Amino acid sequence: MVKLKHPIQRSHYIEKIEFLFQINPVVAILGPRQCGKTTLARLYADRQKENNAIHWFDLENPDNLAGLEAPMLALQELRGLIVIDEIQKRPDLFKALRVLVDQQRGHQHYLILGSASRDLIQQSSETLAGRISYMELNPFSYPEVDNLNRLWIRGGFPESYLSLTNENSWEWRKSYISTFLERDIPNLGIQVPPQTLRRFWMMLAHYHGHIFNSSDIGKSLGVAHTTARHYLDILTGTFMIRELPPWLENIDKRQIKSPKIYFRDSGIYHYLLNVMNVDALYNNPKLGASWEGFAIEEIIRHYNGEMGEIYFWGIHNQGELDLLIIKDGKRLGFEFKYTDRPAMTKSMNMAIDYLQLDTVIIIYPGKGNFPLTEKIRAVGLKNFLDQAY
Repeated sequence: MVKLKHPIQRSHYIEKIEFLFQINPVVAILGPRQCGKTTLARLYADRQKENNAIHWFDLENPDNLAGLEAPMLALQELRGLIVIDEIQKRPDLFKALRVLVDQQRGHQHYLILGSASRDLIQQSSETLAGRISYMELNPFSYPEVDNLNRLWIRGGFPESYLSLTNENSWEWRKSYISTFLERDIPNLGIQVPPQTLRRFWMMLAHYHGHIFNSSDIGKSLGVAHTTARHYLDILTGTFMIRELPPWLENIDKRQIKSPKIYFRDSGIYHYLLNVMNVDALYNNPKLGASWEGFAIEEIIRHYNGEMGEIYFWGIHNQGELDLLIIKDGKRLGFEFKYTDRPAMTKSMNMAIDYLQLDTVIIIYPGKGNFPLTEKIRAVGLKNFLDQAY
């Protein structure tokens, strides 16, 4: 596939790896397959090679995989930086790593890469507690690529974003989804027929930006609601879907208690909607939902929002707040409107009163930046991301 040149160094991630190694001897980079984990690890290793020996184990390489059948023998004499790529293929290695880092503290540092969350990579959190730091690597975001429309249409996976044409990008996403369903999920030890998970994934495209109702989806698929919930956990744990939990305030109102779901990568979402280019997107009824999900993901990354910091909020039949970020002692509210004339709503004032928000920012596709009230401001997405808020 012909691609554009890839000059993006992602230096802020390298700096974060350096910081995390000051805290623990093991750093795990977790993120979806082909989001750039291996490239980032090589960039970090290149910076270290003058002062450290570098040892690389790629568990997709059969020889490397076989070489770690006896991990204590293979690793205990090594010194310096040890990189283990695709760790989810051998979650049993975490037990050996615990012994090794305790025995060789100061002599070994492990950079491990995985294509699933710590919840799906069993044993990691429990076995290496107190010895491991986690860093989530996302596909490209706007500050890294500086082309908002291409990022929205193609998504942020490097191979998709950097493709020379939309057609090449489309073919890459087609192949990615097939490989994800047919190889990556089974490699995690998850036994779900690929065609079943694909049907579920495609159904989620219609729930993008909406409350997840496991009973409704389960009935449509002909499975129990618990099975539908399990499928969502799989796609959440492999970084395909963002599950935005509800915030529950101590008020005498019937608040929404179920999560909202969003596709984390707009390019994958567009493929499942059969939307190849801008013209097709502008004529698709999911245009507004697509833009909302894309903008929410960019804002969350802008604030480095983590679990326990990001929510939505709503009162049944009265109003909602699209995104609530609780960080650094502040409560920030966000509304996302695909319109050229953002306006204040009753829901915004309700959210300010009930949640004691510091501010509400309406994010929209335009270029403006103007106040609507003392606490409510409308800002274009690109304008917002280009400035420090």
